[in-house]
Amino acid sequence: MAATASKHTPAGGERKKNDDKDAPPPLPAPLSVPVADSHTHLDMQRASSVEDALAKAASVGVTTVIQVGCDLAGSRWAAETAERHASVWATVALHPNEAPRIVLGDPDGWSRQGTREPGGDAALDAALEEIDRLAALPQVRGVGETGLDRFRTGPEGMAAQERSFRRHIDIAKRHGKALVIHDREAHDDVLRVLAEEGAPETVVFHCYSGDAAMAKVCADAGYYMSFAGNITFKNAQPLRDALAVAPLDRILVETDAPFLTPAPYRGRPNAPYLIPVTLRAMAAVRGVSEDALATAVAANTARAFAY
Repeated sequence: MAATASKHTPAGGERKKNDDKDAPPPLPAPLSVPVADSHTHLDMQRASSVEDALAKAASVGVTTVIQVGCDLAGSRWAAETAERHASVWATVALHPNEAPRIVLGDPDGWSRQGTREPGGDAALDAALEEIDRLAALPQVRGVGETGLDRFRTGPEGMAAQERSFRRHIDIAKRHGKALVIHDREAHDDVLRVLAEEGAPETVVFHCYSGDAAMAKVCADAGYYMSFAGNITFKNAQPLRDALAVAPLDRILVETDAPFLTPAPYRGRPNAPYLIPVTLRAMAAVRGVSEDALATAVAANTARAFAY
């Protein structure tokens, strides 16, 4: 459970802005139609236990979660957690920013995840072999999050990042699993690599970040687009425009928790139980009822991850 901020009130009787930024947001009203959180990181959240996080989510109608791996340890944990819990399915991968860290190391701590010695291409190959092994497990329903990230990784890491992405595409195709894409400031290159390699049958753009024009490209290719809490941000009109044109049968909803907490709780810890906040905002953009959207995204998520 997240730590709560001090209850001390400053002079004048007004609380300082953001003095409760570590407090978990309140439970939203439950959804009438159960849905899934298509992308979450339970291992990074502050709930006292996985069981507590799942129970809290289920209490508001979020009855399934897709636990996403970002490195070897996280992917193993995702697979183990999905094996233990019927409401959890796993995906496994090396995050796009993890691949260059494996190859080049992180002597200066640029990734803010601690220093690491370079392992070279052999270390990346060994890590990908382990992802391949995990991807074969029945409780693992996706390969990801993988893709390209031009924001965090500099030019020196692009070769390792793209090589890793191509290997993940191959792993997803060979095992018949969904490919979960992380695309940050790399739209054209992600679409290029998918076209060059040949996309798997199921592709999910996690935390969709493109515009309406790209949404039409993804729709034509049959890709799923998963929208997160940032669709509620004031500066996110391009995302809302994309959601407005995305086919209803290609839309998913996610938290990416503990990140991207929807307004009005932005900056506070995110968790699967906040899916209803984002889904209701999405329904407003689409001009449909929350039940209609929930029915669609529930079916879409089950189809994308084959459960």
